[in-house]
Amino acid sequence: MRYRVSSMPEFTEQSISCPYCGETITVLIDGSLAEQQYTEDCQVCCRPIMVDVAIGTDGAPIVGAKVESE
Repeated sequence: MRYRVSSMPEFTEQSISCPYCGETITVLIDGSLAEQQYTEDCQVCCRPIMVDVAIGTDGAPIVGAKVESE
């Protein structure tokens, strides 16, 4: 029996608070990377947010958001 292995990484949605305006926004997390850092614009105020992601030992993402200049 053959099993098909998907090469598509698993993405999950995570809610975070914008460090500028305080609104809750949703970001996509790539579960195939143990650690990642990227900039994403807030969907409400359009300011750049530095997003830090680490995947915990339980497989759940640990997400931090800070202003880009920090």
